Amino acid sequence: MRELTYAAMLVFVVVATLPLEVLLRTRVYARLRRLGLVLLCAGLPFALWDLAAVAAGHWEFDTSQTLGVVLPGGLPVEEWLFFVVVPLASVMTLEAVRGVRGWTVGDEPEEQA
Repeated sequence: MRELTYAAMLVFVVVATLPLEVLLRTRVYARLRRLGLVLLCAGLPFALWDLAAVAAGHWEFDTSQTLGVVLPGGLPVEEWLFFVVVPLASVMTLEAVRGVRGWTVGDEPEEQA
């Protein structure tokens, strides 16, 4: 069961933030272009950093806590998923707070007079 630790944490984060999409209508999943840009801007630099740290021997993963699937570059599949799940959860949370608080960012449709 220990090998499911990292994967279980990722599943927990997704499951914990999913109700925000449904109950608060954050529409994060509905705006795929915006979500893709977030993942590119937030996930890619950290993935590159991770790859460099692993290659330099500064960083490693406890394989007893992962599924054992290591992708090219030496990162376990869970680490690659981390760079999708965490930005997704962050944006989901931000959009939920924005919706509840009524905050705008200038991308809302203009009201018709």
